[in-house]
Amino acid sequence: MLALATFLAAAEISAQVQTEVPPVEPGAKPVSVEHIKIHGAALEGNLEGDAVDRDVLVFLPPSYAREKSRRYPVVYALHGYSIGAEQWSKEIHVPQTIEGAFARGAHEMIVVLPDSKTAHNGSMYSSSVTTGNFEIFIAHDVVQYIDAHYRTIPERMSRGLVGHSMGGYGATRISMKHPDVFGSVYAMSPCCLSAREPAASAADLEKSVADLKAPLDSANLPFFSRVQLASAAAWSPNPNNPPLYFDLPTKGGVPQPDILAKWAANAPLVFMDQYVGNLRQYRAIALDVGDQDGLRTDTGKLHDALDKYAIKNTFEVYSGTHTSAVAVRFQNHVMPFFSANLCEHAGCR
Repeated sequence: MLALATFLAAAEISAQVQTEVPPVEPGAKPVSVEHIKIHGAALEGNLEGDAVDRDVLVFLPPSYAREKSRRYPVVYALHGYSIGAEQWSKEIHVPQTIEGAFARGAHEMIVVLPDSKTAHNGSMYSSSVTTGNFEIFIAHDVVQYIDAHYRTIPERMSRGLVGHSMGGYGATRISMKHPDVFGSVYAMSPCCLSAREPAASAADLEKSVADLKAPLDSANLPFFSRVQLASAAAWSPNPNNPPLYFDLPTKGGVPQPDILAKWAANAPLVFMDQYVGNLRQYRAIALDVGDQDGLRTDTGKLHDALDKYAIKNTFEVYSGTHTSAVAVRFQNHVMPFFSANLCEHAGCR
């Protein structure tokens, strides 16, 4: 119960609070921004009716247009729950923070923000017939498209993955399963790391769901309710249960162990032991979380689990809430982390 309430509170904050804006760096050179759409083959046929052609923001470094033969590392940055890529770009204040990072000495790279918002406000970057396979959409469809259309270094050691909150969960989950795609990973205040129980208002949620005729009808439900629907769509899909095509973790207000087991199976602190070998393949892993963030405890547990297996990682608890410092962190910590750890030429190890 506590773990779910913590995530819900953090998610609501993420949707509402403005982040601190770092000062503009003197002499920062402009990056260019491209708004594109990428077809998600992994999302085709999803029962929820979520868009298959997804909005993606691509930030190209200052030298990209001038140095026509140069290739670049790429960072894929995943947004949190209740927002899409466009809104997250405002919360982390890009392109300003990307330009600021370069001005402060970070090596130039391409930064990609794919949109993974769904009918219930978040894909959880998971694999489900209800929402589509957003895990593969990020790890394959988006990466393949960017490599085909931009001057990237198409190798895992030149690709980084980062995300905040739900995106931090996505970065954690995807990195564990796809070390063949990414070489370094950074999880910012990751949510959903541990197994969760139903909320106290589960019976009320069941009643609300019974009145819905289509997934998009959930737009009028309370914020906390929509988080639970997004979780159910991602982690307990049911193609034989229209019109929402998922099972809730309670029935008649009573917890359903088989559904709760499915939710637990999607918690990284539960399944991490299966992917130790994969995690050892990363050049660098970083975690951070605010000292006033309700997700601090679970983020610390993930760090402890990595340490238990002697998997090299860095972990920082900084002064701030779930969202207050995310833009500053992106400029002054995330971008330098990838600058130090992504390869800038083919064949680098």
